[in-house]
Amino acid sequence: MDPAPHPLDRLVDDLADRYVEDWAASDPLAATAAGIAGHDDEMTDYSPAGIGARRDLLRQTLTGLVALEPVDEREASAKAAMTERIGLQLERHDAGLVEPELSVITSPLHEVREVFDLMDTVGEQAVAAIDARLAAVPAALAGWRETLLLAAGEGRVAARRQVLAVADQARGWTSARAGRGGEDVFGSLVDGLDTGSGTLRDQLQRHAAVARSAVAETADFLQSELAPRAQPTDVVGRATYELESRYFLGATVDLDETYAWGWAELHRIAEERRTVARDIVSGGSPADAVAALDADPARWIEGGAAFRDWMQQRADAVVSDLADVHFDIPDPVRRIECRLAPTHDGGIYYTGPSEDFSRPGRMWWSVPDGVTRFSPWRELTTVYHEGVPGHHLQIGQTAYRSERLNRWQRLLCWVSGHGEGWALYAERLMDDLGYLQDPADKLGMLESQSFRAARVVVDIGMHLQLPIPADNPFGFYPGEQWTPELMLELLHAHSSMDDVTLRFERDRYLGWPGQAPSYKVGERIWLQARADVAARQGASFDAVAFHRAALDLGSLGLDPLREALGRL
Repeated sequence: MDPAPHPLDRLVDDLADRYVEDWAASDPLAATAAGIAGHDDEMTDYSPAGIGARRDLLRQTLTGLVALEPVDEREASAKAAMTERIGLQLERHDAGLVEPELSVITSPLHEVREVFDLMDTVGEQAVAAIDARLAAVPAALAGWRETLLLAAGEGRVAARRQVLAVADQARGWTSARAGRGGEDVFGSLVDGLDTGSGTLRDQLQRHAAVARSAVAETADFLQSELAPRAQPTDVVGRATYELESRYFLGATVDLDETYAWGWAELHRIAEERRTVARDIVSGGSPADAVAALDADPARWIEGGAAFRDWMQQRADAVVSDLADVHFDIPDPVRRIECRLAPTHDGGIYYTGPSEDFSRPGRMWWSVPDGVTRFSPWRELTTVYHEGVPGHHLQIGQTAYRSERLNRWQRLLCWVSGHGEGWALYAERLMDDLGYLQDPADKLGMLESQSFRAARVVVDIGMHLQLPIPADNPFGFYPGEQWTPELMLELLHAHSSMDDVTLRFERDRYLGWPGQAPSYKVGERIWLQARADVAARQGASFDAVAFHRAALDLGSLGLDPLREALGRL
């Protein structure tokens, strides 16, 4: 899909489109992730110079943007969204948070590994691009190590827990994790390419080997050089947390009030879970209901491939059901692919389509080592969250709306609170639409909601070192201070997930402050925005029209979202 031309006086859109080109050239891995063609054989520069160049581009773009006058409401919304995002990205740079960024879920090392999942593998040009990128992995990781050392010299280092965990993940990607499973992800990638035999295959194998060695070298560096200099504490403190919260939400919230709301929401959901559990086991508790469901062989799917096929069937079915009835779903967005990820770190995630939709939106499951059985009742709501009407509808529709949104809005703007908040809103919406009639499926949705509410509590409570309320409704360690162990205990109390998954989740929150609450807090703001529009419009309020208007805004901070919806 070619970029839509703008009239000469659409200066905001013109600047945004130029910025996309400049950003793609400065960050080729991000370009591939966004589906922007032309950079798939290039590698991002993670050295201090590369990071500095991208910071300078942000500053230059913001200066130019502020001086422009929007020509209409649509451009005004675009300018507000772009000003808010770039402004916060610069704040994070200026606060010294970008260079040392490293956690179990996000880092330049993760970006280097994950980009190969998104690359085309068919044809001579595609294979040549993969080969070029494999060959460039050592230099990219060497540049990142230089950046980490420079930041460490200034006392800016991630927490030791994150550094050691990422080292362990990297060893898992190279089959070098002692005593536990792993996979040579680069070797497996090359083995799956259709190159025949001869010089090209030999070259790919050599470059896969150097990429694997570079990842292993980086794992050793993290453990032996960076970990001894890393922060012993996981807590980031209020000033950093407030900035990260604004970045992930695109909104300023009262963190103390949000912490108290998180406890109340967790209690509300616990009561709802108890009600649904009694529909599964007469007089039973949620734990009784989970035990009964897990004891029923009919409630399990055996094998990752069978589970992937189940996800695909459910995702396709809901697209067919909702299209042209509850949502406008453009034809290219009606295609979604469900895949098993090549790694085993755990988690389900979504990657958006390419700009021309030749690469469709995809739902990925990174199956943890040793997991061979899956419970659909737990994951049906995840299909709605990651697929339609969740991320796939929201991101795919945004990518398609070239007549309404400039390229920056369609391809580069992502606000966690907006996107993840919408996806949680979508889970609840599917219940309202009657798609969770089986009490087991409803319980699965409530388990998801409970888990997300618990994340609000533990994330804010731990990083701000707030006391556990003396009058909390669960009698959970009243008055005590949060520790990583108490975080894990609360997550176990309000989720039926296994211990390995919850430990990963706990470590994710410790290393990515402010991101996890953006799901539930984002949903809260979406619900408030909808209620405000419904109250203003009264009997004329139409949910289908509301959803169309809201999604047509593209991704933006939740404060700009509320302002835009306030004009409906």
